[in-house]
This record gives sequence, C-alpha cells and structure tokens, in this order.
Amino acid sequence: MSFDYKRLIDRKINVGEKDKKMRLISGSILLFISIFTAKIILLLAGLVLIATGYTQVCPAYSAMDKNTLEES
Repeated sequence: MSFDYKRLIDRKINVGEKDKKMRLISGSILLFISIFTAKIILLLAGLVLIATGYTQVCPAYSAMDKNTLEES
C-alpha cells in the first residue's frame, strides 16, 4: 500500500454505501458529544466524517488507492 500525495486531489467517488452510513452515524455522534464536552477535536472529526460521508469522496482513500464501493 503506497501513499501518493498527487492522488489526494482526485475527486472520484470511493466511499461505498456501508462506509457512508457508518461515517454519517459516527460523525453525528461525535458532533453530539462535542456539544456537551466542548472538545474541538471531536467537532472537527465529526465534521470531516460527515463531509466525506455526504460527498462519498475521501482524500485519504484516494491517496492510498482504496475503494469501498461494492461491485455490481
């Protein structure tokens, strides 16, 4: 598994439906927890998870050439 910085800007969809649901749920939970604990890191992590789940594009997955889309 190699990490390529040039693939970070690749905007192809690489997040599958199961991964999308997990990102949206866990991001929402982190946002909810960050409201009560006032932890900025939880807020940022939750926002990143929700953004990558909503757009179905993960720059880290692109850089590692990983794809969680199901083959149909």
